[in-house]
Amino acid sequence: MSDGPADQLISEAAELLHVSERAFVTDAARQSAERVVARADTTLRAPEIFGAMMTSLDVPDESSELETLSMLPRHICR
Repeated sequence: MSDGPADQLISEAAELLHVSERAFVTDAARQSAERVVARADTTLRAPEIFGAMMTSLDVPDESSELETLSMLPRHICR
């Protein structure tokens, strides 16, 4: 690595952890990637909105089509 301040910091940190600079940078990149992916899989909502959404799941939709479909025989094949 070159001798810039960031490179010196990486070298020092890797040495403190007794790992190579490459291993240190690879691990840091992996951790950062995990955070990015985790954020992408998370939807944040205000508590009131989340509560209303969860409550609405317990209220059935009024739909004659759904009622008709729910009366059809069920065929489960495994």
